[in-house]
Order: sequence, then C-alpha cells, then structure tokens
Amino acid sequence: MSAYESLLTGKPGENMFLLGNEAIARGAIEAGVAVATTYPGTPSSEVGDILYEIGAGAGMKFEFSVNEKVAMESAFAASLAGLKSFVFMKHVGLNVASDVLMSISYTGTRGPMVIMTADDPSMFSSQNEQDNRHYAHFAHVPLIEPSNPQEAKEFLKVAFEISEMESLPVIFRTTTRISHMRGIVTLSAVTTPNLKGRFKKGGRSFVSLPSNAYGFKDELVAKMGRIGAHDFQGILNRSEGDHESRIGIITSGEAYNVTRDVLDKHQINVEVLKLGITNPMPEKTTREFLSRHGKIIVVEEVDPIIESDVRAIADAGFPEVTIHGKMDGTIPMSHETSPNTLEESLAEMLGFNVADRKPFIQGNELPPRPPVLCAGCPHRATYFAVKRAVKMLKLNDPIYSSDIGCYSLGNYEPFSEADIMLEMGSSVGVGTGFTRVTDQRIISFIGDSTFFHSGIPALVNAVNNNSRMLVVIMDNDVTAMTGRQPNPGTPVSLTAGRKKNQSIENIVRSLGIDSVKTVDPYNLKETLGAVMDGLKNEGVSVVIAKRECAILRDNRMRKEGLEVKYHVVTEKCSSCYNCVENFACPALSVSNGKVTIDPVLCDGCGVCAQPYVCPFKAIEVTSIEN
Repeated sequence: MSAYESLLTGKPGENMFLLGNEAIARGAIEAGVAVATTYPGTPSSEVGDILYEIGAGAGMKFEFSVNEKVAMESAFAASLAGLKSFVFMKHVGLNVASDVLMSISYTGTRGPMVIMTADDPSMFSSQNEQDNRHYAHFAHVPLIEPSNPQEAKEFLKVAFEISEMESLPVIFRTTTRISHMRGIVTLSAVTTPNLKGRFKKGGRSFVSLPSNAYGFKDELVAKMGRIGAHDFQGILNRSEGDHESRIGIITSGEAYNVTRDVLDKHQINVEVLKLGITNPMPEKTTREFLSRHGKIIVVEEVDPIIESDVRAIADAGFPEVTIHGKMDGTIPMSHETSPNTLEESLAEMLGFNVADRKPFIQGNELPPRPPVLCAGCPHRATYFAVKRAVKMLKLNDPIYSSDIGCYSLGNYEPFSEADIMLEMGSSVGVGTGFTRVTDQRIISFIGDSTFFHSGIPALVNAVNNNSRMLVVIMDNDVTAMTGRQPNPGTPVSLTAGRKKNQSIENIVRSLGIDSVKTVDPYNLKETLGAVMDGLKNEGVSVVIAKRECAILRDNRMRKEGLEVKYHVVTEKCSSCYNCVENFACPALSVSNGKVTIDPVLCDGCGVCAQPYVCPFKAIEVTSIEN
C-alpha cells in the first residue's frame, strides 16, 4: 500500500495535514485530471512521486517524460484529444519547454490544460532563481499563484476552469515555500476523469504556420482581455484589513504569508490586496484599490512583475499615488522575501521599530559543511578514478565540464572536477565547444537521466564535429537527485508496467562512437583503465560508469538480509590519509592520528579497501551476515 493512499481515499470534508505538493496532487485528483506528465525537478518532485504511485487508482494516466519539452507536448496532445491534462516541472524546466509554450498559447487548447512551474527563490536546489511569471507575460497566458496548501488545491481547480473557459493553457506558479510548507487542507469530492479522448479533425487548425499564427495572435489578445475583465474577487483575489488606511499593500503567493506575519507581529492594520491571479493583472480590482490609498507597497518574489503592472495602472489614472517596492529599492531585488528582510524594508514606512529584535548568536562558530556524496555512492569512485588517471597520464590543465545531478557534487574538494556547469545536458555541448578552441583535454560528466533528457543531441554534435573529448556517463539506474524517479534506462524491475529499458551503450554505439566501455565504478582498476584509454583516444570516447544508486543498493541488501561493513586494522594503517583526503567517504575520519570507519555510515561498498585507495591493505571486511 502506498504511503500516499490517503490522498486518494480521503473523503469530502475530511481535514488532512498536507505538504503543498501533496495538496496539489490531491487537487489534480479532485479536478479529474486524465493525463499528468512531468520531468522530475525540485521543488515540484513530490507531485510526480505521488501521482506515479496513486494516479492509476484515480483513473489517471501518468508519465515520467524524458524531458520537460516532451512532457508538455504529451500533455498538449491529451488536451487536443479533449482530455484534462496537467504538466509540471521546476522553474528551469520551463526553459526547456518554452518553445512548446509559445506555440500552444497561440493555437489554444481543447481540453483544459494547466502548466505548473515550481520556482526556487534563493536557489535552494537550483542554478538560478528566475521568476517564471515572466513566461506568462511572454506567452500571453493566465498565471495563478497560491499562498498555502489549501489554496494550492483549490486554485489548481480554478486554473482548469479558466483554461476550459478560454481554451488556453494556464500557468500555475508555486515557489519552494509553497510546495514544501504544510497546512490543514479540507478535501472536496473526487472527480472521475474522462479517458475517452479523440482528436477531431476539421474546424480549428493547430498547425503553427505563419498564415494561421497571424490570426491566432488576435484571438489570444481577445481571450486575455476577457480573462482580465473578470476580477475573480473572492475566488482568487481578496482584500483584507482597513480600507481607510493611508497605505495599501499588494502582494501574492508566499510574499503574502511573510507580509501577513510582519503586519500581525507589529499589529499594523492596513488594507492588503492579495492576488491569486497575476496575469492578466486584475485591472478593475487594482484601480479600486489604488483609489483608496495614497501610498502603495508591492511585496512579491522574485522580480517586480506585479509592481510594474501596478505602476503602469497608476501612471494611467492615479499619478498622485506613490508606489514602493523593488523598483525603488524599498525591498531587495534578489532572493526570497524573509520576515527579517521585510521588517527592515517596511519599518520606517509603517512606523514600527526593529532595533529591539535580538539577533541569533551562535555560541561556537560552526565549520562549513559542504554537501557530500552518500557513503557508497558510485560517483565518488568514478571521480576518484578520473582524477587518478589524469595524474598518471600527466595531463596538463584538463577542462572538466559537468552537469546537473548528484554528480554535481564532484565540484567540491577533494575532486574539484567541475570547471563549468550550466544546465541539463550542457556538459557535452560545452565540452564540444572547448575542443574547437583549445588543445586542453576535455572531460565531460553527465548522468543517465540527463543523458536521455538532453545529452544525446549534444553527443551527436560532438561526433559530427570530430571532437576530441572523453564523455563519462554516470549511470546509477535512476534520476537520483530528485528522489530516484525512473528514467528510460531504469531497469524494468524498478519501474511500473514497463516492458523494456533503453541501453545507453547501444545508443552511444549507434552514433558511430567506437571507443565505448561500460565499467563498474566499484572496480577501480577497471574504471581507471577505461578512463586512461579514453583520454588517449583522438576522437570522442565514452566511459559508462554503471552501478546502481547507493540508496537502491542499501534497500536491496536489507531485503536480502545482507550486511557488509569494513574497519581499519590500526596496526596496518600508515596514516598516509589517502583514503580520507583523496577518496573522502563520509564514513572515514581520523581519530588520534589513525583512520577509523564509522560502522553506522559505512555502506560496505569496499572501494576504500582497494589498493588505489589504501595501498597498505589496512581496510578489511568486518562482517558479512545473512
């Protein structure tokens, strides 16, 4: 039985304490979504994890797509067949899918379609903190923002209604705090999805040729105009507080929660206009709000998008109203809006004092704690072997081009094997570019899921341009960083309903690459030899370091009742510290000048016992139990 089963079986009126993403999954079930698609990415990952497990029980068809572009195309096809579809991804995933978005906003939809983007202010797990509300303006589509789990569930259903009303895709924007906050959610009735789709030919064209797109644009402008004329008061938008106050605050999403906390803490009673739809801007509601206040403060994350719209409305009809926000420096332009930063921004304007706030003082300064690969992670062995191979071959100043995934942690010491890291699939493309302009050796790292996501076209490009580079594909069977979701290469035994998995080696060889070796990174001798051979090759070489994720291995071994641990024989240890300083497994540490292995952290992989890590054979098996 799935841990998420209660999201499927919960009855109308029942209260549940849900994560924002759990509430969104329940909202999709209540809305009667027929088809849901995604490529996993934090902070949206849990929605896919949940629907992967219980979607079928709700009558939903769920798909882990190969990337976000394909996910959106698949969901759009379901819409064209008249079905209700839902596609979701993290914020940078919408970059990958943006080509599709810009076209389907013009063609429109048939069945209702919602696109969820989970933004990540302050970049907790991302390479940037882009504000995807820009995409709604860019594509001329509606955008809805919830501020808590209850709204996340209910607003999602409203998003489907708006989509159905105007045959437009609707963007549903969350942020990390909304996706990962918990709150009481009152459930509503579940809707059984319609799965009988059929694409009806004739009538409206969905072919984006210029002759059609010319008319599509006029229709799109008219649709957005009709949506903008609806104020959604009491549905998505609401005002609260003192309507007679001199100052008014306009806000949305998580920024509303922070605003409410600051106002309540200092007992400030001003009128707050909380927006749930921010594109198109509810102009009538905004004008009425501006007419009641001489000074407006706009609080939002990340960019001044609402503020820009409010300033435009004020300039056109309320020039006497003063607007404050990010654009005049009242509120910082970067990072998420915290209660502390908002207090400092609003103190003088709202007449309260923050000088008495006691700062947090740490008694003893904590040492820096960079993220580390798990004990037993096969990527550690791969990075160790590559670094040793470079040293043995005496390569001068190689360039390491890395990618997005668990293996991104190869950037940190002692490996330091990431000179460039941009986005999914960039390692091979950037590596190819370097081969055109420098004689330095290029080593590109990419994961299995990322290879399928966007690495294949880049590898084709490398072959086509006769690049001299080594591509290391780090295959751990799953999309590990976001929660071990399946990808096209995941073994059938780890997937639901799949009949066959895709072979990375077969794909690579099909591109005309002759120098291809698949190795077990736990076997350092084998891996080291393959890497050295690849680095000596004049063309494109590929080493596939294939070994299941350590977490999967641990789970499997527990089920088999097998436990393997290692310990250091003190008498044999020379205190060379090669294992600690250069292999850097978190189970290894130094005590009283000698290396020790923490039996709780030890994964039993045995890589540290190999002579490349411990040349004195001081690390031995402790126990093997069945």
